[in-house]
Amino acid sequence: MQRLQRALVVGAGGTLGSALLAETLVAGRFQQVAAVAVGPLTSAMRGLQTVVLDSVPPGTDVAFIVFERARHSNGRDDAFFQPEPEALLAIAQALFAQGVKRLLVVVPHAPALLPQALQRGFASLAEGAVAALGFEHLVFLRAAQNAGADGAGSLLQRFAAWWLSQLRWMVPQREQPVRAVTLAAVAVQIAQALPLAARGTRVLPPELLWQAAQGDGGPALAAWLAAP
Repeated sequence: MQRLQRALVVGAGGTLGSALLAETLVAGRFQQVAAVAVGPLTSAMRGLQTVVLDSVPPGTDVAFIVFERARHSNGRDDAFFQPEPEALLAIAQALFAQGVKRLLVVVPHAPALLPQALQRGFASLAEGAVAALGFEHLVFLRAAQNAGADGAGSLLQRFAAWWLSQLRWMVPQREQPVRAVTLAAVAVQIAQALPLAARGTRVLPPELLWQAAQGDGGPALAAWLAAP
């Protein structure tokens, strides 16, 4: 059996971040789990170590960066560092400089607005720059998320959210959002398999993510990881 890895979660607040953190903390999946925090936690989480971004625990093998469109404001979420998309390169540089070998980046998007070309390639110059840093394994997971439906914001913002919500009927089922807990489970599954996979940069296709979320994508996911 391969050696258990040490994991770090950047962006452990919010619905998806919390789900991912919970998946990493399941006993037997990782030797050690840390999360980047900006303040004390309101409640302790068994097995979790909190750190700052420029002080990653020595020997950290894999890191997750979770970007979310929004998150609830509460003591627990506010304690965790919330990364912004424009800081992706700076965060990745800090992690690489501290010896992190494998990086998984979870990026939310509105499925109706993501061009097909960007579903399998870099969506920004920053992503290309991160790939050039030299991580042994780099994975981008484009996580389809429903547009904000909380009714907050200006009239224009609410209209835009409504308009985006209508577009979801035009999106194929295999590109529809998956539940946060399911996406988190897939991300952790990929992270655990990376040490035995070919080195390189990968972008998880939406249809493969959807298939893995249904519970029958194991062979396809393994083949995708085995490809050079």
